Amino acid sequence: MTPTLPEILRGNFMSLAQPQTPDMAGDFMTSRIGVIALLNLLAAQDAERGTAAIVAENAAIESMLQASTTYAVVCPDPANAITPAAIDARNAALRRALIVLHTAVESLGDNDTDRRILALYALMAAGRRLELPPLP
Repeated sequence: MTPTLPEILRGNFMSLAQPQTPDMAGDFMTSRIGVIALLNLLAAQDAERGTAAIVAENAAIESMLQASTTYAVVCPDPANAITPAAIDARNAALRRALIVLHTAVESLGDNDTDRRILALYALMAAGRRLELPPLP
């Protein structure tokens, strides 16, 4: 399961709102606050550019599926994906279709299409890249 941004922020809130017990003092609490801060930083990056990355990814996957007419992989109907939840649901459906395509491509030994799909995976990963802060 991949947590959503609201789930991460709610979890961070609950971690901070929980009363501190004596065994949570010192290094434990310092580490705990550091993890919460890091999650907030990564969540902020995702909020800033995550939706745009998923929309671009959806378009790239659709293009790949439509260009691969040799294979009987159905591109999911474009839904009216305007909310973050709808965009994510569309992305999940497109990814499932891409997996079906990639499986067929590999089983038939279609190296050219396989390379294009692998390049798409690299592009998708780069679009979702989050930057960790430098170590102190």
